[in-house]
Amino acid sequence: MSSVMARLGDAVVDPAAWTGIMTSICEAVGATGAVLLQSDVRTPDVPRTASTEEMVQHYFAHNWHEQDSRAPGIPRAMAGEVITDQDFLTPEQIRSDPMYNEVLYPFGFNWFAGIGFWADSAPWVLTLQRTGAEGHFDTRETRLLAQLGPRLTETATLSTVVGRIALASMTGILDRVRQPAVILDRAGLVIDRNEAADAGFDADIRIRDRRLIVRDKAAQARLDQVVDLIRSAPERAALPIEPILIRRTHKGPVVLRVLPVDGAARNVFLGARAMLVFANLTPRAMPEPGIVALAFGLTPAEARLVALLAGGLSIADAAERLGIVHDTARNQLKSAFAKTGTHRQPELVSLVLRIA
Repeated sequence: MSSVMARLGDAVVDPAAWTGIMTSICEAVGATGAVLLQSDVRTPDVPRTASTEEMVQHYFAHNWHEQDSRAPGIPRAMAGEVITDQDFLTPEQIRSDPMYNEVLYPFGFNWFAGIGFWADSAPWVLTLQRTGAEGHFDTRETRLLAQLGPRLTETATLSTVVGRIALASMTGILDRVRQPAVILDRAGLVIDRNEAADAGFDADIRIRDRRLIVRDKAAQARLDQVVDLIRSAPERAALPIEPILIRRTHKGPVVLRVLPVDGAARNVFLGARAMLVFANLTPRAMPEPGIVALAFGLTPAEARLVALLAGGLSIADAAERLGIVHDTARNQLKSAFAKTGTHRQPELVSLVLRIA
């Protein structure tokens, strides 16, 4: 057990390490399987040993997480006590209990022990399962398991902090290049977003009650499908999602891409599951005219016009901004076409944005 506790630090930076650590805990205490469960909000994408995979799938598919007969013992587990079946059920109750007969026994499990711990302010329980042959957990074993509680709390809380830092770094880097981004958790709720996203949200695309809402009904239906997939997919499963086109009332359309969250940011306690990246949510930033002039041999006046066009203005609006007549702007644009080898305004803008 000392060796296992020494490995808990690995799970802080590598969430995938939990399965191996739980397998080692099972070996140390003579159990067959282990599952990490959040005691107040239960979802099927929790870490578990391979030996419990079918049982866990059945448990969530048939909503036994909403009627688990062992739930009354959770408050005692969160108070620091290692709970077992015998602490809150009599032998007769265990033999006749529907969950034992329909969930545990069919998959070879008989006996249970639960170690409560905290991930920041969220209550979690490490559940250990034994077969009938392995027998129930006795007092000596529960005293041994009690040593895990404080170490699990330390690891889970630190993992949550590291995950938040990793998420902030991801969205912050995108913020620096003016790329709007939002992070969703396993329930499809927004747990982080950057300033670029906030700057682009309006009545067409917004966050309400931690949910991303879009006015475009077709896009909303696609977004709901994404959330359903996030909720139901296993923790390590890929998210093969096509980009979503969101049409807006008075602005151009937005393309929404769903990307996976990996590394320390994807820990079970924080629950980060997907990053949404928006293209064209906010107006394009105007390129630096001096850089444009140097890159393409334009005059300062031509570069100022081209920079405004690349920033999203029409030629009429750009001429007004520069205080020149429309014909002058057209002549400068034609000169820019000749110097850059382009023939149309979209082609010129596309070329200039490559260096912006």
